[in-house]
Amino acid sequence: MYSVTEQLVNANKARVETLATIADAAFSGTERLAALNVGCARSLLEDSLEGIRAVLAANDVQDLVSLQNMLAQPGSGQVADYSSSVFEIAIQTRQALSQVVEAQVLEMNKVFRRALDKTARQIIEMAPANPAATAAVKSRKKAA
Repeated sequence: MYSVTEQLVNANKARVETLATIADAAFSGTERLAALNVGCARSLLEDSLEGIRAVLAANDVQDLVSLQNMLAQPGSGQVADYSSSVFEIAIQTRQALSQVVEAQVLEMNKVFRRALDKTARQIIEMAPANPAATAAVKSRKKAA
């Protein structure tokens, strides 16, 4: 049987590990989002430079009008791709965090059940002095 000190130490170790897992998931999502933003910024810069070069190379107004239409089309597709990538990163980060929370809830339920069982055993051990308490605990165990 664990002492109270050992239980507290183990609980604190578990909390630290949980916080580390949460921080890792959050930083991973942030890192992926930053990489996406840097990639998008680089792509935007390259596309802008390409567009400027094309405008400077245009010989007449018709070339400029056709360039305007041609340069506007890729932008909307890139925005859609960026939005879906951000959404995907957000969903994956949420899933990772949800797994941590679910694991914590399951562990808390186990701890709570163990505490209830321990309390019930202690009551049963002290029961010879109180027959009504013994009957109540036994009926509770049958119901569970």
